[in-house]
Amino acid sequence: MIFHFSIAADDPKRTATMLAELWRGEAFYFPMVGEGSWVAHAGDDRRSTIEVYPRDLALFPAEGQGEQRSEPVSRHGAFHAAVATPLSIEAVHEISRRYGCHAVLCQRGPFRVIEVWIDNSLMLEMLTPEMQAEYQRSITPDGWR
Repeated sequence: MIFHFSIAADDPKRTATMLAELWRGEAFYFPMVGEGSWVAHAGDDRRSTIEVYPRDLALFPAEGQGEQRSEPVSRHGAFHAAVATPLSIEAVHEISRRYGCHAVLCQRGPFRVIEVWIDNSLMLEMLTPEMQAEYQRSITPDGWR
């Protein structure tokens, strides 16, 4: 079970606000991690959140608590996440458009996702309620066998 993860964005407030909207949740300023950071809360029973940090904030291991540094980072990488939304395909596309994010409906074998590209560099696979059911039916150990 994943309770939260963090991503980097050009404008953390704008990105957290969009993610909260996709969840029908709320976004809040989150200075405990780094100046300019925001967090999107889904408002669900799992307390799901996505922390959104400034693009140049990097985390490093250190004695005790992890260390934060500002440094240039790549805009692209392998990380992505599948995220549930209570919204329809059309609503996800409309919100993505308003926030300037590329969004496209994709077939991933036995299930569908909507790729939403944060700052057109980080992919989140948004799953509507119907897509969540497809995913849960197919992504099992037996399904992989």
